[in-house]
Amino acid sequence: MRDLLVQRLTGYAPQKLDLNYTEAGILVPVTDDPGNPEMIFTLRSTNLSTHRGQVAYPGGKRDPGDLSLAATALRETHEEIGLPPDQVEIISPLSQVMSRHGILVSPYVGVVPVEYPLEPNPGEIDSVFRVPLSFFLEDRRERTDAIPFQDQTIHVPCYRWERYQIWGLSAVVLVDFLNAVYDADIDLLKPRT
Repeated sequence: MRDLLVQRLTGYAPQKLDLNYTEAGILVPVTDDPGNPEMIFTLRSTNLSTHRGQVAYPGGKRDPGDLSLAATALRETHEEIGLPPDQVEIISPLSQVMSRHGILVSPYVGVVPVEYPLEPNPGEIDSVFRVPLSFFLEDRRERTDAIPFQDQTIHVPCYRWERYQIWGLSAVVLVDFLNAVYDADIDLLKPRT
């Protein structure tokens, strides 16, 4: 999986948003399994003030001591799911996205060991789960949400995996990943017919 990600994301030019907002870094963790690579997600605690009870990638707001947004993503991932930075190989950034809470989010694709035991931090995360990338490539979305963003509407897929709904910002990042790595051709600017 690592080789495919390096091959497809080398030279990838992620979109940067020219916005002066609070910054956050998130990790888009992909297991290094050539036969059945999976993407790792979290279900955020219902006790949190933002995005409570929602599926998200591990990550969070930048601290003043973070040397980069990639470092933020790694620090937060360690805090949230117990995956240490030395177990992650950052491959590439993806396009920045804007959360509905006014946070500029920078995602980073990282390869992680398939067997590393993940432990959700109960203060922040209710559960950690994995979804085979093959599931998303079949595009078996549950619905498509029309979301206003700046001066346009984007059409974001919502996927259901077991009891989890992957939608909103997480789905936008996921689509960017699928398009960049697999040429999935999911166009967020056109409604699905």
